[in-house]
Amino acid sequence: MDQLPTTEAAVTVLRAIAAEHAREIEVTHDIGADQTSRRTAAGVGVTTDADGTLPHEAYAEFGGVPRVSVRLFPEDDALITVEGVECHDIPRDEVPAFLRSVFGGLAYVTARRFPPGYRLVVPLPGDRAHKEPVPMFLLSPWLSGRVR
Repeated sequence: MDQLPTTEAAVTVLRAIAAEHAREIEVTHDIGADQTSRRTAAGVGVTTDADGTLPHEAYAEFGGVPRVSVRLFPEDDALITVEGVECHDIPRDEVPAFLRSVFGGLAYVTARRFPPGYRLVVPLPGDRAHKEPVPMFLLSPWLSGRVR
């Protein structure tokens, strides 16, 4: 597992993963309590947290298929969206393994007949997997091609 103590360290790793898989990446940064998404009550002109730190959030969008985006939060977690399926609360240190699994073709979708439903499964190191329900209307061609 990678050790990613800061948002900037995680962005550096995201750029390296994009290069490994020959994908374009576009990154935007939001720095300051008045800019980050989880600090809407920061107040006007307030840029630091109560402890004096400057929160840093980043949003990365990868080119190609599957469509993948990553929002890195200052609280050491991330929201990863794969083909419209939102995977919440991914620990920042697990983001590289998650992305390598998706880009490396290891992620798949399980189907259930009754009640009907789909689930995105992203294998992670240590015989673990992140599982996220997939609404039927979000079943893109990429997701459909990975149904088991």
